[in-house]
Amino acid sequence: MRSGRTLQPPACSPETVVFYELQPGEDGTAFKTLNEEWISKYFALEEEDRKLLSDPESTILKKGGHIFFAKCVSPADAIVGCVALIPMGRNVYELAKMSVSPAMRGRGIGRRLLQHVVQEAKKFGIRSLFLGSSTKLANAVHLYESEGFQHIPPERIPGPYPYSRADVFMELLLF
Repeated sequence: MRSGRTLQPPACSPETVVFYELQPGEDGTAFKTLNEEWISKYFALEEEDRKLLSDPESTILKKGGHIFFAKCVSPADAIVGCVALIPMGRNVYELAKMSVSPAMRGRGIGRRLLQHVVQEAKKFGIRSLFLGSSTKLANAVHLYESEGFQHIPPERIPGPYPYSRADVFMELLLF
């Protein structure tokens, strides 16, 4: 079983980061830890956050979703980022809960993680990805824009969006 331990090793660089998909039964603690950190810093945890983060195996994996981790393999074996793909129906997935450890930000790890998850989504045959973000997270919004996500009006997202903090909605068509 892989460790769910998070760590901010100062020597970690994008070249020492590998990606892996969380499998049922594996420790998903880092998914909760990384996300609670950024959400609590900028916003308040909402009911949907608590639900997803307290049991990602049941709320994401068992529903056909995926969780990916970025792990720094040198000098320490530490999880430094995560992201989820959550099925929304009709081969549309939400790109959700993307986070990079605070000490690791600004090193290109988030960009590599996003590129990795988009490639994996294409392999899975996912037609499109959407996300909700916030103008408070300007760096994240810029990253999504730079990787091809397009702004869309909120009425184009599938179903009611559960987070009151979201005021930016984006989509990436894959096929």
